[in-house]
Amino acid sequence: MAEEQNLDLVEISPKADPPVCRIIDYSKFKYEQKKKQKEIKAKAQKTVMKEIRFGPNTDDHDFNFKLKHAINFLQDGAKVKAYVHFVGRTIVFKERGEILLLKFAQQLEEYGKVEQLPKLEGKRMAIFISPKAVKK
Repeated sequence: MAEEQNLDLVEISPKADPPVCRIIDYSKFKYEQKKKQKEIKAKAQKTVMKEIRFGPNTDDHDFNFKLKHAINFLQDGAKVKAYVHFVGRTIVFKERGEILLLKFAQQLEEYGKVEQLPKLEGKRMAIFISPKAVKK
C-alpha cells in the first residue's frame, strides 16, 4: 500500500502488541519531530548564575549596594553566587569572609534560599543562593 502511494511504511511503536505502523512521508515525519524537539527546548527554562564579589574588608555601603543588585537578580529568577576573594595575606581573615557571606544570606532570606553554605575553595569562599518560587 505504501509503495502504491509513493510513501514510506514507518514503524511507530515496535513494542506494542501488535506493532503500530503508519504510511507516511518519512522525511516529513523526521522534520516534524525535529521541529517539536526544538520547540520543547525553546520552552525550557535556562538557569542564569550571577556572581557578586566581595573582599574580606568590604564596608557597609559597598555591602548594601551589592545587596540591592542581588535582590534584583533573585527577583528576576537568577541564582546568585556571592564570594569573598582573598588576595595575598588576607587569607588570614577567613572568619571575616564567612561572617560577611552569612550576613549577606541573612539579608536575602525573604528573596531566596541558601543552596550551599559558605565553602572555601582555594582563595575564594563562596555561597550559593537560589530564588524562592514565585507564587502565582
